[in-house]
Amino acid sequence: MKKLITLAALGTLSLALGACGSAEDASTEASPDTVEMPAETALEPIAEEPMQTTGATAPRASEVDGPAPVTEETANNAAERAADVAKQAEEAAAAAEAADGLDGVE
Repeated sequence: MKKLITLAALGTLSLALGACGSAEDASTEASPDTVEMPAETALEPIAEEPMQTTGATAPRASEVDGPAPVTEETANNAAERAADVAKQAEEAAAAAEAADGLDGVE
């Protein structure tokens, strides 16, 4: 009885799977006319002439909007301040761990 039910289920599933397929022929979609047409349009000559430039150059640094250049002194000062902030953060983390250790006593 179990074999009959299994065979019936497999038959039903195979029919359902067959019904989901399509009958379109893939060879008609890939005919030479439809495949070669995009390639032929890409190879057509270009009718427009390239634009002539009038000696355009890149903008000078003074003409570009943005922050002023950083000097070595400014960079060193910023590095020292960053080191101070990192040291303060480490000290605060150590203090928080010490305080957490005291509060966690049960």
